[in-house]
Amino acid sequence: MKKNLLLIFALTGLILVQISATAQEEKEKKEAKIPTGLSFGGLPTISYDADMGFQIGGLVSLYDYGDGTKYPSYRQMMKVEVSRYTKGSGTNQIFYDAKNLLPHNLRLTADLSYLTEKSLDFYGFNGYQSRYSKELTDEESDDYITRVFYRDLRKMFRFTADLQGQISGPHLRWLAGFGVMSMKTGRVDFDAINKNKDEEDKLTDTTTLFDNYVEWGIISEKEKDGGNANFLKAGIIYDTRDNEANPMKGLWSEALITYAPKFLFNPEFSYAKLVLIHRQYFTIVKDKLSFVYRLGYQGTIGGDAPFFMQPYMLSSYSSITKTDGLGGAKTLRGIMRDRVVGDGVAYGNLELRWKFLKTHIGKQNLYFALNGFSDFGMVVQQVKIDKSKISIDDQAKYFDFSFEKDKVHPTVGAGLRVALNENFILAIDYGFATNKQDGLKGLYINIGNLF
Repeated sequence: MKKNLLLIFALTGLILVQISATAQEEKEKKEAKIPTGLSFGGLPTISYDADMGFQIGGLVSLYDYGDGTKYPSYRQMMKVEVSRYTKGSGTNQIFYDAKNLLPHNLRLTADLSYLTEKSLDFYGFNGYQSRYSKELTDEESDDYITRVFYRDLRKMFRFTADLQGQISGPHLRWLAGFGVMSMKTGRVDFDAINKNKDEEDKLTDTTTLFDNYVEWGIISEKEKDGGNANFLKAGIIYDTRDNEANPMKGLWSEALITYAPKFLFNPEFSYAKLVLIHRQYFTIVKDKLSFVYRLGYQGTIGGDAPFFMQPYMLSSYSSITKTDGLGGAKTLRGIMRDRVVGDGVAYGNLELRWKFLKTHIGKQNLYFALNGFSDFGMVVQQVKIDKSKISIDDQAKYFDFSFEKDKVHPTVGAGLRVALNENFILAIDYGFATNKQDGLKGLYINIGNLF
């Protein structure tokens, strides 16, 4: 716990000393520190995620506030991140958002990423129908197999571009976009994990849950090695938030359809998914205390989605690098990443946010906030599992078919926020799962609010 506190204080310090340069400025107002022109920030990305370990790397962000009249909104922004996690994940991302730059109130959002996972969480499908046994990864247990038993490998190339435009007034908008997704998946690379380790620390190359799913035919031969999942996206958005990064009032709802047709260089897969998300923000004490919530659904409405796209969470806008779920830092805090995976999922988040201290450093606004939260989710459309290839012993060991339907997976927790200029937000959350089948707890130190 002491190490976690030291890390939190260190990261807070990094925010306080962030380097900012303004290219063009208006005369600063005495009371409200309104940034104008270009605000540049660079800092080490030293963070922690219970599922991925410590993150080491660098993050550079550039915000263009123009003449400051729309602050805390910006004209455009760009974020570049290169980092590595101690549990084997790698992040290489360029994210761009032209919010108030293009004519006719058009908004362009684009993302170019290459993301690697040496040991990505894989707990099976259909929530509680897939049994989680911590003993299989515990070296002190008689049932121990390997500590990466619930892991697989993934390398993802991703390019997405979305364009939004007004339908009626500033709040109702249309969205059209596309994504180029190339996935390489497979069993854990034991050789890579064992590289440069002492002999006594090396893992024995043995069967993992992913290997079993391939053998049982739950993951088919045509999808086990990955493939393309290029898609088209269209939808409608209604957004009345007063501030995107940390709203105090308003709502944000969207209905999206993504379609991955075979003619879009997807020779093996063709499917469509429906996404419905509603978020609402209520002010309890002006500029200080708010209650917010999010309700979401994502499900397959046509075709057969490959296993590697089932945990991939879609939305109209996300600067989040890793969009896996349900479970983990950005969906169900305290539950293991990708624990709740199915053909369709529903989820929700409830959160109280209290800004207890506002100040400024030079021309930069700074505030500190606390939050308490509860997250929950469940599988509402199951992945079909043919039991005929699974022995009775394996069914008893790895499944719980008494769950004909999944049940709710809940969490509770609390967190701290440190925000610079209302847009750059250091987020620290600690969540607890209420069912040991979902894990126990998780500490997450990231950039940005959950929603």
